[in-house]
Amino acid sequence: MVLEINSFILLKQAVKKIQTTLKLFNLFCQPYKKNFAIFVLKYMNNKKLSVMKKASVFIIIMLSFLGMQSCNNSSDPSSWSEDKVNTWFESGKYLNGWSVKPDASVNKREFAIAYFNNKERWDKAFEYLMTTDLNALEVKRHDIDGDNLFALVSGYMTKNEEDAKFEAHKKYVDIQYVISGSEQMSVAPVTKKGDVLTPYDETKDLEFMTVTESSHYIATPDKFFLFFPSDLHRPSVKVGENAQVKKVVVKVKL
Repeated sequence: MVLEINSFILLKQAVKKIQTTLKLFNLFCQPYKKNFAIFVLKYMNNKKLSVMKKASVFIIIMLSFLGMQSCNNSSDPSSWSEDKVNTWFESGKYLNGWSVKPDASVNKREFAIAYFNNKERWDKAFEYLMTTDLNALEVKRHDIDGDNLFALVSGYMTKNEEDAKFEAHKKYVDIQYVISGSEQMSVAPVTKKGDVLTPYDETKDLEFMTVTESSHYIATPDKFFLFFPSDLHRPSVKVGENAQVKKVVVKVKL
């Protein structure tokens, strides 16, 4: 009798843990959470089943839950909390071993959404950056996955601010990395768009414009920048004196 009571108490505690876990599960696995929750709660509330049988099946249920946790990586980061987005971003797991860090200006949530929408493509991009001798790259286009993913390598003298224009793209995300040298990158949200200087060219995936306000960052070989369609950006501006820069821009198709 005492054993039965203790087992019942332990089972009640286990049920509470499941209910708490399900609340967490609710954040990650939208396609499966409802059916899983209904199954667990109905099973545990079934009075026809013995306490011991419920306890034994509890382990199976929890193992099933842990298996479904894998869907966390494919869930929509647009629903993540700020803490979860920041934790994922700071983990750097998406870099696949590349030692260069993203600049603090990167839109973390937009990056997470884009990454999980096409993880395989982003993984290829960062693998390319990690495994390639970037300093030895010839100045030209280098295909990684055809038009879905390619690298544009360029070498140039940095410009005066008045000679550089803000630009934007619609089909691709830019991973911009200064291999050698340094330059100023200016970034503005699309809400700060001013006059259109050159209308959008679908073939080039390129538009030039002015902006009413922008933020400025220094690009060096210890960090990279990400520019999404919502990021109006002006690269290639001099830091101090005009100087030579070598840069790779990996174009990731959305």
